Amino acid sequence: MILSGNEILARQGKDIVIEPFDPSRINPNSYNLSLHQDLLVYDRAELDMKRENTASPLQIPEEGLLLQTGKLYLGRTVEYTETQGLVPMLEGRSSIGRLGLFVHITAGFGDVGFKGFWTLEMFCVQPIRIYAGVQICQIFYHSIEGSYSTYSSGKYQNNTGVQPSLLFKDFS
Repeated sequence: MILSGNEILARQGKDIVIEPFDPSRINPNSYNLSLHQDLLVYDRAELDMKRENTASPLQIPEEGLLLQTGKLYLGRTVEYTETQGLVPMLEGRSSIGRLGLFVHITAGFGDVGFKGFWTLEMFCVQPIRIYAGVQICQIFYHSIEGSYSTYSSGKYQNNTGVQPSLLFKDFS
C-alpha cells in the first residue's frame, strides 16, 4: 500500500524524515524532492563493473547547465531522507519526463532504513538545460509486510554527496 500525502505529512519527523521539509511539496501520494547543484560525470566513456570508475565533479551554474545526449550525469537531491519501517521509492516528475529527462535509470527502489541523499542517474533524450533547485523527482512510500532487516550496507548508507557506482566492491 502506498502512503497518501496526508500520511507522509503526519509521519514527517517520525518514521519519515525529509530535511529540509516544505509542506507545499506534498502531493496526493508523494513528496517532491529537488536537484542539488553538485553533479558527477564519469571520466571515461567505457565503464568497467569490476573496477572503480573515476568521476569528476561538475556544478550547475545559476544560468543552468545544458545536458548532452549519450552522457550519464549523476546528481543528488538537496533533501536528506531517513525511512524506518517503510519502503521509500523515487520517480521522476511527469513534467520532467515530458521534457525527455530520465531522472533515474533503474535505481528508484529504496531500502527500509535508508538514510542519506538520493543519487539521481540522469540521462536525456535530447539536450536539455537543467537548474539547481528544480523539483525534479518525487519520493513515495510503501508499507512492508512481514519481518525485515533494515538497510545497513556500507556502500551507500549515510552518504553525504553524489555517489558513483560502488558495484566493484561486490567483486572483492
